[in-house]
Amino acid sequence: MPLHIKDETATLAVRRLAAARGVSLTEAVRAACVEALQAGEKAQPVERRLAELHATIRAARRPGREGQVTDDKAFFDEQWERGL
Repeated sequence: MPLHIKDETATLAVRRLAAARGVSLTEAVRAACVEALQAGEKAQPVERRLAELHATIRAARRPGREGQVTDDKAFFDEQWERGL
């Protein structure tokens, strides 16, 4: 899908980035966009990033949680019986 950049400053910046990195114009635009998005994600307040991380950890499967079947217990029971 074509993208037409009609801003001279942006065009020059992309060309300079492509030349500096030795990549195509397309790769320079892609890399710049990805880097800008990642920087924006890192700019989120630490409280929000930690809250997201904690939610992921809380949602993870843990042995012995109520209402969950644990394969870990069966595995360790088998190892115990085999004397390993």
